Amino acid sequence: MKAVKGNKVYTVDEVSKKDYLAQGYDITDDNFNVIERSPSATVPYREYEKQLKRDR
Repeated sequence: MKAVKGNKVYTVDEVSKKDYLAQGYDITDDNFNVIERSPSATVPYREYEKQLKRDR
């Protein structure tokens, strides 16, 4: 799993996942598909997903 926020990407495990979510990171799989969004996210997930598709 990866913790992603802006241009920062960290490899995380189940134990540290909760801490990264609390810091505003999204959790993705190794292919960068979102598994869990940060609870502090300010952009609705649908808008975020649209932007990701547009950027690819």
